[in-house]
Amino acid sequence: MEKFNYEANGYNRNEVNRFINDVITQTEDIVNKCRHQELEIDRLKSELEHYRRIEETLKQAVRNAEINGENIKNTAKEESAMIIDNAKHNADRIVNEALLKAEKIEVNREVIEKNMKIFKRKLKLIIEQQLAVVDEIEVLELE
Repeated sequence: MEKFNYEANGYNRNEVNRFINDVITQTEDIVNKCRHQELEIDRLKSELEHYRRIEETLKQAVRNAEINGENIKNTAKEESAMIIDNAKHNADRIVNEALLKAEKIEVNREVIEKNMKIFKRKLKLIIEQQLAVVDEIEVLELE
């Protein structure tokens, strides 16, 4: 605290005036500094709000990405289940068709085998008959 010198009518007028001018200057500096700080605070608040909006947008984007990822995963699982079911169905169909073809082939084989036995029997019979004819020719010539 500043002390003033006394004069006849009170404190020294020049000292008091200088002190008041210093106080006014300091007060104006403080007021200006406060105004600048308020402007800086307003600017920082605005910037902070901007970053909060960006943060919220990013959070929403991450949530959407997670939801989309889950949806894609679920869709992929469903599609893979459908593909597996189709593959099983096709495999069953192919196996059944193969079994039916194998059964037809077996039936054809049995028919061919039966026909072959009949053919052999008839051929044998024909050959025996031809041999009998040959034998008869030999007997006829001798008499």
